Amino acid sequence: MLIAAHTLGCKLNFAETSAIVRRFTDAGHTLVDFHERADLYIVNTCTVTAVAEKKCRNAIRQAVAQNPLATVAVVGCFAQNAADQILSIPGVKIVLGNDKKHLLYEILTSDGSQFLPIVDEPRSFKPLFSTGDRTRVFFKIQDGCDYFCTYCAIPFARGRSRSASIDETLAVARQIAETGAKEVVLTGVNTGTFGQHNNERLIDLLRRLDEVEGILRYRISSIEPNLLTNEVVDFVASSRAFLPHFHIPLQAGSDHVLAMMHRRYTTADFAEKLAYVRSKMPEACIAADIMAGFNGESEEEFDKVCRYVEELPISYLHVFTYSERPNTAALKLGEKVPMATRRAHSQILHTISERKRAAFVASQIGTERPVLWESTRHGDTMQGWTDNYIRLCQPYNPLAVNTITTVKLSPANVVEQHTDEA
Repeated sequence: MLIAAHTLGCKLNFAETSAIVRRFTDAGHTLVDFHERADLYIVNTCTVTAVAEKKCRNAIRQAVAQNPLATVAVVGCFAQNAADQILSIPGVKIVLGNDKKHLLYEILTSDGSQFLPIVDEPRSFKPLFSTGDRTRVFFKIQDGCDYFCTYCAIPFARGRSRSASIDETLAVARQIAETGAKEVVLTGVNTGTFGQHNNERLIDLLRRLDEVEGILRYRISSIEPNLLTNEVVDFVASSRAFLPHFHIPLQAGSDHVLAMMHRRYTTADFAEKLAYVRSKMPEACIAADIMAGFNGESEEEFDKVCRYVEELPISYLHVFTYSERPNTAALKLGEKVPMATRRAHSQILHTISERKRAAFVASQIGTERPVLWESTRHGDTMQGWTDNYIRLCQPYNPLAVNTITTVKLSPANVVEQHTDEA
């Protein structure tokens, strides 16, 4: 078969899609671009916002239009939470939730049960990693979440927090090292809870990963501020391979809204955490998720948010416009913010983010940073990321692919970056 895959949402989804596709290519099937005609289209979905779900539906319809006779398989978080809705889209043949999506190959070669949605409660776990990029790998070390923040549908889609043991996780890390990839991004739904149900700790995994030969760089994709301990920060600052780059969800810059969200910290806690990171790694890139227009976010509250965010030593924001998620507690909480106001607030936060990003990049001009060069060609140039997550370019040189060189940052070699809303 010719198979094509499209991934929406987080880095965790990219690792999972890659593992699903590998099962087919290992069996002799051929992977083609999602925009090409294929026999099987796999859409790995996201349900974090209404915008994400709209993108999922568009991708499904695109697959059906490209080959109406193809098998279209829809898997993942949106599939888990809205299976019947997805199966009603003309052309969709199979819907698998998060617990069964990794069995897509086996199900498609069975006796026809693929025409029923399979959305069992997610309970299984296996460490997975992405392939296809010669330089960077997304490594799934954890899944699920026990927090149940009032706005979030992901615990319903992903199930409870779970992970493999440190030894099992290390075995997969060594497999990654054998691929030749130099950088590994650790991914999960609530990564900081790694090992908690096995009486193990994330910090102990990080120390062991730092010893794996062949992997030169690690990034921690996202970690809750209450789980980013000073011990973890101290370790990253002194480690061999972990990079000065943190993605720390904030979600709201108001204690009133944070309490309504059932977040496990205050604005003072968050600011204190960032100050500690900066004290240990002044050059670190610090990104933060933030939501615009959650219930109870009055104009007065939003003014507080803007003033608070402006003062934070962050490098950029990943902005979400709040959208109601089915079955979440927020549906019964507080005064709703009109959608037009939510979008206006979102745009203001995007503007603050761009200003923050520009200031961070400007602070690094003239410094020398290690850059891992990627394989993709951009005209006559190639691109790569510094350790503290600034994208640079240089003239294309195939011998530089998947190598790390020290580069002095200048306005001429920095590539402008923007973050799309999920």
